[in-house]
Amino acid sequence: MRRTCHEVTAEGIRLRLRVTPKSRREGPQGFVEMPEGGWALKLGINAAPEDGKANAAIVALLAKHLPVAKAAISVAAGAKDRRKLVDIRGRPPELVAALEAWLSPILEYEA
Repeated sequence: MRRTCHEVTAEGIRLRLRVTPKSRREGPQGFVEMPEGGWALKLGINAAPEDGKANAAIVALLAKHLPVAKAAISVAAGAKDRRKLVDIRGRPPELVAALEAWLSPILEYEA
């Protein structure tokens, strides 16, 4: 079963995240099933969840691994929650390809 944590939008993609702040290991850590249905990417970040530091760390990490600038990434929902929806503006095919390449070790492991 293929787990997907994103959906294509008119302006790019929307990514569902379940964030673990103050994580020892930064980056993707698997998938988690959401109570409302669907899957979210479990993402560890080193930053603490205070003063927007965690959200800034999420944006920086995504911009590092996807072909967009930080300005093209925004937290659409869940700014003060571990569950987040993140909008990434850009060309959907390129964003999906880059996301799948970044997540390929997890996708292969959980297949």
